[in-house]
Amino acid sequence: MEFPLIVTSNISAHNVGVNDNRRSVTYHPNIWGDFFLPYASQHTDISIAEKEEHERQKEEIRGMVLQSDEDDPTLKLELIDLIQRLGVGYHFEKEIDGTLRWIHDTYSERDNVNDLRVVALRFRLLREQGFHVPCDALSKFVDEKGNFKESIKSDAEGMLNLYEASNYGVHGEEILDKALEFSSSHLQSLIMNMSNNSLSTRVREALNIPISKTLNRLGARKFISMYKEDDSYNEKLLDFAISDFNLVQKLHQKELSHLTRWWKELDFANKLPFARDRLVECYFWIVGVYFEPSYAIARKLLTKVIYMASVLDDIYDVYGTIEELTLFTSIVRRWDINGIDQLPPYMRMYYKALFDVYVEMEDEMGKLGKSYAVEYGKAEMIRLAEVYFKEAEWSFSKYKPTREEYTKVALLSSGYMMMSINSLAVVDDPISKEEFNWVLSEPPILKSSLIITRLMDDLAGYGFEEKLSAVHYYMHENGVSEEEASAELRKQVSNTWKVLNKELLHPRDASIPILKCVVNFTRVIIVLYTDEDAYVNSKTKTKDMIKSVLVHPVTNIYQR
Repeated sequence: MEFPLIVTSNISAHNVGVNDNRRSVTYHPNIWGDFFLPYASQHTDISIAEKEEHERQKEEIRGMVLQSDEDDPTLKLELIDLIQRLGVGYHFEKEIDGTLRWIHDTYSERDNVNDLRVVALRFRLLREQGFHVPCDALSKFVDEKGNFKESIKSDAEGMLNLYEASNYGVHGEEILDKALEFSSSHLQSLIMNMSNNSLSTRVREALNIPISKTLNRLGARKFISMYKEDDSYNEKLLDFAISDFNLVQKLHQKELSHLTRWWKELDFANKLPFARDRLVECYFWIVGVYFEPSYAIARKLLTKVIYMASVLDDIYDVYGTIEELTLFTSIVRRWDINGIDQLPPYMRMYYKALFDVYVEMEDEMGKLGKSYAVEYGKAEMIRLAEVYFKEAEWSFSKYKPTREEYTKVALLSSGYMMMSINSLAVVDDPISKEEFNWVLSEPPILKSSLIITRLMDDLAGYGFEEKLSAVHYYMHENGVSEEEASAELRKQVSNTWKVLNKELLHPRDASIPILKCVVNFTRVIIVLYTDEDAYVNSKTKTKDMIKSVLVHPVTNIYQR
């Protein structure tokens, strides 16, 4: 949850009850205000007729999945790919798994396909589903020197599918490393001369962010628009995808309306003016983790948690004095609401709101028989405050930690351990105490996520945040420039992602809800932190993404 700081002159202590000089920072104000407040009205109600039509369409698509010709697995692969890219795969998880399992089980029997597009598509979809299919299926496109054949480089569809497939590699798969380099470079060349606008758009989007790192709603929104331009689109499938996207968007808008009301009642924008005011951005973040209608309660609670964590970061990193932070940390550590009167007014306001969020969480999870899970979430919020305090101590004392000291604290101060545990605490899935303890042991998938998060955070913030970072340490220890250090750390992000890929393959060490949560959180950080910090500066790229996912409905296929 740490984000870059832009240090400026002291802000006013308006409504915080203190007048002494403090560290301060300027963030742009909330750009959404009351925008989503009216969406709680009938505007977002879904009629019975709409629900019935949606259900009819869904069953029609289900029939398409089940009735596809088993003698032509390519048609099945193409249909599944479309369903998933259009964002409606969550409706047909059982059918998709069954179909891909059948294709996997007959894999060797049908490995006489020499179409690069089909081979790469099959490889990607099976890897996505967790099947550890061998990458040597691509060796038929490699020459005797171990390089990809020049004859395939003009096959744009094949190269695009090869590129997407190569992003699912694990350590030791040299052919996929070569495939990624080969396909990336040639797609960059091919795109300059493409006459097919739909294909060129798909290539540009893929090179910007591959499927493996794309957020479901954002990816679906973009792909629906691209698929509408494809002359061979399946009208029934596209119509259902548009309908489903718009209905889910209405649910999200209504949820955001209720959260906006909660945000207005807190009035942190006036009472804690030093903190980032990013409620809508926090909700968008959580939609990236789980967007499905069944996760409504989880989205509500986790949006509140991430918003409170963002403000907590600013209390420690921007405004609090060391004396205030010492007292505050001791009270948070005890989770003692009775100690609230000892705090200065601005901390009192914050701590009461934080305490209330977890009271609400206990109430909601109690209804699901998951009260025990809240204690895990609360413990991680306390641990987050403790690592924030350690960083504040370093700052106030001008202490420069060793790289080992920095890394130990920074992996936790990224906030992703706290967010992962809290996200599992609030989902309507039976996450056992043993599974919580497994996540807390920092297994490879979680450790990889923490590393990627920290490196992306540090890369986005270096140069204008007044903190130590992985970039600083790498430059100092290796005697290289900022550009060289950044390039190396981006390679580390790519290599660490291979660990995530491996952990998603069978046999898996964790249940799907846990894996889904950890990986989706990591995808959010890739989307928000590539090239810039799009949380602190949410006026451009993030605003556009929020509009596409949470504001503008998709027009139907007859309004292209």
